[in-house]
Amino acid sequence: MTITVAGNKKEYEEGLTVAALIEKEDVENAAYVTVTLNDDFVEKDNFETTVLKEGDVVEFLYFMGGGAR
Repeated sequence: MTITVAGNKKEYEEGLTVAALIEKEDVENAAYVTVTLNDDFVEKDNFETTVLKEGDVVEFLYFMGGGAR
């Protein structure tokens, strides 16, 4: 199946979960990544059970702290 990951079209096997994709994509700081699937946030508790489908769009987001002094 073809999905878009971080703006790039890629081929993956059917039945791939969000958790497996994070592993395959070798996501840095996987414990702190937020995932969107077709512009909707995926709860961390659902990474193992959310199965990707043909045409899905996945983005990995990292929230950074900071502010004024």
